[in-house]
Amino acid sequence: MGNLNGDEGGDEEKTSFPREIGKKISPWDPVGNPHSRRDPSGDGDGDVDENPSPHGDDNSILVPIPPITIPAPLTPQILLLVKSFHLTTIAPSPSSKRSPPAKSPSTTSTVIPLAAAPPSPSVKPPPSLYQGSPSTDAIMYVEQIHLAGSRFDHFCKMGSVREEKLKFCIDRGGTFTDVYAEIPGQSEARVMKLLSVDPANYDDAPIEGIRRILEEYTGHKIPHASKIPTDKIEWIRMGTTVATNALLERKGERIALCVTCGFRDLLQIGNQARPKIFDLTVAKPSNLYEEVIEADERVELILDGEVDSSVKGISGELLRVAKPLNEEALKPLLKKLLDKGISCLAVVLLHSYTYPQHEILVEKLALNMGFRHVSLSSALTPMVRAVPRGLTASVDAYLTPVIKEYLSGFMSKFDEGLGNVNVLFMQSDGGLAPESRFSGHKAILSGPAGGVVGYSQTLFGLETEKPLIGFDMGGTSTDVSRYAGSYEQVLETQIAGTIIQAPQLDINTVAAGGGSKLKFQFGSFRVGPESVGAHPGPVCYRKGGELAVTDANLILGTLIPDYFPSIFGPNEDQKLDIEATRDEFKKLAEQINSYKRSQDPLTKDMTVEEIALGFVSVANETMCRPIRQLTEMKGHETRNHALACFGGAGPQHACSIARALGMSEVLIHRFCGILSAYGMGLADVIEEAQEPYSAVYDPESILEAAHRETILLAQVRQKLKGQGFTDESISTESFLNLRYEGTDTAIMVKAKGEQPSENDYALEFVKLFQQEYGFKLQNRKILICDVRVRAIGVTNILKPQSLEPVSWAPKAKGHYKVYFEHGWHETPLFKLENLGFGHTLAGPAIIMNGNSTVIVEPGCRAVITKFGNIKIEIQSSPRVTKVAEKVADVVQLSIFNNRFMGIAEQMGRTLQRTSISTNIKERLDFSCALFGPDGGLVANAPHVPVHLGAMSSTVRWQLEYWGDNLNEGDVLVTNHPCSGGSHLPDITVITPVFDNEKLVFFVASRGHHAEIGGITPGSMPPFSVSIWEEGAAIKAFKLVEKGIFQEEGITNLLQSPYIDEASGRKIPGTRKLQDNLSDLHAQVAANQRGISLIKELIEQYSLGTVQAYMSHVQINAEEAVREMLRSVAIRVIRQSGNSDENDSVTIEEEDYMDDGSVIHLKLTINAEKGEAIFDFDGTSSEVYGNWNAPEAVTSAAVIYCLRCLVDIDIPLNQGCLAPVKILIPSGSFISPSDRAAVVGGNVLTSQRITDVVLTAFQACACSQGCMNNLTFGNDSFGYYETIGGGSGAGPSWHGTSGVQCHMTNTRMTDPEIFEQRYPVLLHRFGLRENSGGNGVYSGGNGLVREIEFRRPVVVSVLSERRVHAPRGLNGGKDGARGANYLVTKDKRKVYLGGKNTVEVQAGEILQILTPGGGGWGSPL
Repeated sequence: MGNLNGDEGGDEEKTSFPREIGKKISPWDPVGNPHSRRDPSGDGDGDVDENPSPHGDDNSILVPIPPITIPAPLTPQILLLVKSFHLTTIAPSPSSKRSPPAKSPSTTSTVIPLAAAPPSPSVKPPPSLYQGSPSTDAIMYVEQIHLAGSRFDHFCKMGSVREEKLKFCIDRGGTFTDVYAEIPGQSEARVMKLLSVDPANYDDAPIEGIRRILEEYTGHKIPHASKIPTDKIEWIRMGTTVATNALLERKGERIALCVTCGFRDLLQIGNQARPKIFDLTVAKPSNLYEEVIEADERVELILDGEVDSSVKGISGELLRVAKPLNEEALKPLLKKLLDKGISCLAVVLLHSYTYPQHEILVEKLALNMGFRHVSLSSALTPMVRAVPRGLTASVDAYLTPVIKEYLSGFMSKFDEGLGNVNVLFMQSDGGLAPESRFSGHKAILSGPAGGVVGYSQTLFGLETEKPLIGFDMGGTSTDVSRYAGSYEQVLETQIAGTIIQAPQLDINTVAAGGGSKLKFQFGSFRVGPESVGAHPGPVCYRKGGELAVTDANLILGTLIPDYFPSIFGPNEDQKLDIEATRDEFKKLAEQINSYKRSQDPLTKDMTVEEIALGFVSVANETMCRPIRQLTEMKGHETRNHALACFGGAGPQHACSIARALGMSEVLIHRFCGILSAYGMGLADVIEEAQEPYSAVYDPESILEAAHRETILLAQVRQKLKGQGFTDESISTESFLNLRYEGTDTAIMVKAKGEQPSENDYALEFVKLFQQEYGFKLQNRKILICDVRVRAIGVTNILKPQSLEPVSWAPKAKGHYKVYFEHGWHETPLFKLENLGFGHTLAGPAIIMNGNSTVIVEPGCRAVITKFGNIKIEIQSSPRVTKVAEKVADVVQLSIFNNRFMGIAEQMGRTLQRTSISTNIKERLDFSCALFGPDGGLVANAPHVPVHLGAMSSTVRWQLEYWGDNLNEGDVLVTNHPCSGGSHLPDITVITPVFDNEKLVFFVASRGHHAEIGGITPGSMPPFSVSIWEEGAAIKAFKLVEKGIFQEEGITNLLQSPYIDEASGRKIPGTRKLQDNLSDLHAQVAANQRGISLIKELIEQYSLGTVQAYMSHVQINAEEAVREMLRSVAIRVIRQSGNSDENDSVTIEEEDYMDDGSVIHLKLTINAEKGEAIFDFDGTSSEVYGNWNAPEAVTSAAVIYCLRCLVDIDIPLNQGCLAPVKILIPSGSFISPSDRAAVVGGNVLTSQRITDVVLTAFQACACSQGCMNNLTFGNDSFGYYETIGGGSGAGPSWHGTSGVQCHMTNTRMTDPEIFEQRYPVLLHRFGLRENSGGNGVYSGGNGLVREIEFRRPVVVSVLSERRVHAPRGLNGGKDGARGANYLVTKDKRKVYLGGKNTVEVQAGEILQILTPGGGGWGSPL
């Protein structure tokens, strides 16, 4: 980070920070001209000659030219005389030959530095210039001086000036507010940086910035209590984090939610998934609303073939109003809200996206009763899916009043002329909006969007033709985005734990920045995700903080105290504390070196600098992961991009990150420290409109879509015209949101032609789908979901100007020691304002660019471009990077952990985007992993916990089975439990990888196929008693042999029916063969992606090194688990009163399945060695049912529990099980025969094993202990879901209600999608009140789900905890047992038990009540 004060010396002048950090910048001045402001001495070196400024603490003037002093009062003509003059009030200039008149209360002296050029020798100052009032000859003199060096397109004439006005671009960030102002008559822009919150000095930072700059410009004081005059302001553009901060800190407006009756808990439940799968507390973001009221109304979609009175919705879908809105019943509910002081309301009613009338009636009623603000989901985002639409309405209701209050306060600070000023605010989609149209749900990414606009509009096409990766590194997080000629937008994202459905730029945030904590744990370096924050901040901030990335940069010399403001210490006047930072690193070095010596007595100690560089390398790798995800998830090669780097800390890391990603080019804008503010001036005004349209894509629907598009375009055009735009300045874009039938993956397709008839949306959709997902879906209908239009009011405000090449060599301002990979380097420091177009700097070099420090690493080369930006050419990495192999290098261990996990994650993303099934693509029921040549797990991306560690058994079984009969180009497929599988729907695809004909590693992917055959649709039969009743069972088959896909062979295995020899009964094969084949192709593609990434790793490090670190990461995980086991054993020993903490401890625990089968665990922990034996002897025998669980499932449950108990981010690999021995009695129902039915073991027994293990460790009470599996369908379709319940309470936390627990984390289908795709009505989906066990900490509540079937279907329920309740712990009460009922057509309520299959008639209702979690601690 550079000198935030902006003074030239960096260490001499006093700063006014933290209230203001300001400087004067000339963005487009030619450099090297002898008459340039940057070279006033005329020596051609572009440097500012040393000459102390006479201005004291005024940091706005860069060039200390002897000034001309004109005693006030000054006329407006003088104040506006020369565009390039900067005016400021100071003491009389010593250059005056005659003493100025004595000051009086009404007189000040004003200095006009002649920034344009030094006085021409032929022009002499007239005497009247130094007298009491300006005269004609004084004005002529100023004009002559201006003309002597003028480079501007217009100049002043004697006695009259064409008045121009100021233009402000402002980014109000969380910590700092950046102000960029264009000053009339000057090519120099004024930049100011203020603390966003500084109540001792001002109320509002943007207002303060405008006030100060106006004072400088006019020379008149503007008191804080006075209104800001607007006569000198042309426009103001601003981005603000007011909405973001209110959402993060939960400081929005008090609001209530109005929802359809039966769905009061819909938004709290969301999609059921828990945010962090290893977090036993299941911490979820709090609700934004305080109260919920239910509207008595219901709209139902008409099924095909139904004959009924119907209404056509906006989307074209037919519907019936089954129950009109009961306004009389709603009035008292609204009245109660007002009585409680709640006057803002969010409304989401089912199917309001197509029938908004009921929501409109609620709004009218609420406003008439006195509500201040009502947010309708149908008006904000008229798209199908009630949960994200409702969450968006909640966000809008929660934030819009806060935004409006802030904007009202902001606007009120100006005088009555504000109506003549164009004031616009940046939205999350990268467009601007007037104050009246700036709302909460579109304001979340207001600031970051400015940065994306800034780099995209100034770098792409001007500095490079490569697509750009935006890299904005801040203090606590880093934002990553992509630009390749158009803004990449998403329609839905999650921010602060809340889903927001609205057009917004695709900006990905990773929790790594300058404030990320540095730790050494279990033999490896760890960076983040925790942050030290601004207070106390890093160690160097002198506030007693912890080591952070900023401290590491300070040690390395990439952060230079001379160019950092002296704002630290008790009096906020000290520099960064490098001594304290070094002391803390020395302490850490002792810990690290002690550990290293314990591993290898001959090892060399690491220096403080090596440790700091190691942490920076790990931080860089952490930030590389989201960049790889952003590009490769969409089918783009990361290396083909250029890195557009901005933000305070980013340019320090740019070279390293680009090199790690294989990029050859880094671009750093000259305004990189304020690029979000600058981007405001480059943005256009955007108006959008969208409406749902549900139809099959065909000629008739295209005409209807074009008609809707025309109407919407007229609406958005009119909105822009109302803001003063002409037809010539308005451009438009049209989109159709399309998807394939049977999938949930929609793509917003942009029109290519001017007229609707010129557009083939379907052709473009197929092209985009194949680009992003890697395949086409043949013979599938394309469906239209939405029509969207966008109108752009082009503003053309800020335009870059090119510079003239320089002829003089760059001159360093000094030299500093910087530590790079091979040691210390004496590194020259340059200031960007002293560099010009064509200057080339070979690394290592430092470039101070305003508030940012740009590090040019050795071997790289920086070039100043014709637009004054910095382009760094990156030297490629050496072909092979050598690192220690025998003993793990503690830095490389962390990097390899990241790389291995990143490979598994990217495999998962490839599988998700190339699959077609809802289970994999939407519910995320899959896992991907990487294995060593022995089949040992190296990295398993944490997708579904029940798959954790289980695939290693599968790979090892196949390795033993095939032996030497594995060849390059082979791909294996299996799903049989006896060969390491879990249950038949989970198909595993394994690819062995060879190097020089030697087997070197494996990659594998496991996905849940919704249909695999068996006695019921959906392949989850409740009453199966043998494996062949559950579908196709494959022990070992080469899906691909020597590169050829064996479609005929796999088709026969999947489709051939099984014939029971005893009964002759024929059990069908798969009912969805094409879906199976498509998903198998996706799994092969995912494996291939993993292979490519590993080969890149081998190319960089060598095969020997990669395989060595495969082993090292397993040892690292083993140490973490051993340490956890030691701590648990010591805790238990102490609780038992035993004084010998090196002793062993034995714990026994058991629990029951609903049929009475027992799971018994004898857990023995050796405290000294950190080892454990999980002995399941005493567990019941194999059952005549389907809740038998293969051994791999038990291993997965144990590894999941251990990972939860470790409670730090260790890699998931075989090492977790190394200090653990699992003993399972053969023939028990957790080690059954190969003929046993097992479909329920994966989804039911796995949950009970988890409860037993966690209870033994006294970690938490039992959770719902079930996945509540529901399948229904007929010969034409099948549907499968798992239903959440209550999680168990713990020693310091309450259980969470309505959430997926432990061994699953799959998502729930949205109610509107559920009713749109299937013949059902969802009557209720909510929390089951009082079902959680009482205690000091209560268990979470289960769920209630009521489904009416509108067509005859076969329904299967597979559930547990209907007999034995989830147990409480330490005196806590048990959670409620679950229950399943069928309400028949004659209104009988029939109990179905825990497992059943029933043929349901139209009009019958299924009720599922899921269990609650157990409580912790004896209740009072």
